[in-house]
Amino acid sequence: MSNRLNGSETIDRARSFIYNSARLLDRMRFAYHFEHGSKQKVIQALKPYQNEDGGFGHALEPDMRCPDSQPVTTEMALSLIDEMDGWDSELLPLLLSYLQELTLPGGGLPRATTAVNRYGHAPWWETQRDGIPSLNPTGKIIGLLLKSPFRKPLLKKEWFQTNISFIWSSLEKGPPGDYHDGEQWSVFLANAPDADRAARYYGLLDEWLGSPGVIERDPLAEGYVQKVLDYAPTPASYAHRFVTTDEVNLHLEELQRQQQPDGGWPISWPAVSTAAEQEWRGYVTINHLLTLRAYGRL
Repeated sequence: MSNRLNGSETIDRARSFIYNSARLLDRMRFAYHFEHGSKQKVIQALKPYQNEDGGFGHALEPDMRCPDSQPVTTEMALSLIDEMDGWDSELLPLLLSYLQELTLPGGGLPRATTAVNRYGHAPWWETQRDGIPSLNPTGKIIGLLLKSPFRKPLLKKEWFQTNISFIWSSLEKGPPGDYHDGEQWSVFLANAPDADRAARYYGLLDEWLGSPGVIERDPLAEGYVQKVLDYAPTPASYAHRFVTTDEVNLHLEELQRQQQPDGGWPISWPAVSTAAEQEWRGYVTINHLLTLRAYGRL
């Protein structure tokens, strides 16, 4: 077999991995994106991760095994709803109630709560105390909601406006510190209610994205680094303007080569557990397939 698989081989091998080894949620995502599956079945598979308070837990974010609702886990749920264009889902009213209750008095959502410490979790999720607002995940959560059909009614809500104010004040502190902060910036700015104000911050974001070492250009770089296709998973991605066609093609070829014998892709960070690793592999395998398709490789 050649080093480079054609598109049909790539997706056939991935299909085998997904149906053999991925969680139900990612099996339904695969079916939706590649087999004319039902959006509603993806939403139904997401529903068991939602708690009575409206937030999401139960290791939907696999590095956080906590069953209790967590802000970042809820951010992941919201991202999946956006992926499905599932804004008419019955999950949304309770989710919005949870975010309203979670909003801190001065605005902002916490990165995590101390409940996460009682269960298996990646070391970066260790949380010393509650009630500390964080741009991550506030920026992306509010950005996605501003993108949604709920934009107009939410802009009339005090809790929502306090979060917007917190995000603006966070951006004032300087450019993103890492890839995850950059994602908060880009999603919020793309949907910000004040386009003129957003334009001023795009200058800082652009300067950061163009700085050496921010986007990893080496497709063979190892460890937890964010590469060209992490920043530009589709040609429509904001960061796509900061990479070259040759760089994209090089990374696409390496991405296909990294597909494992079982058909899935590996993760580049230490897993909390065997289960967490397998759950992540299903999730990122779908994401990589979507990237390959977006660039015409499938």
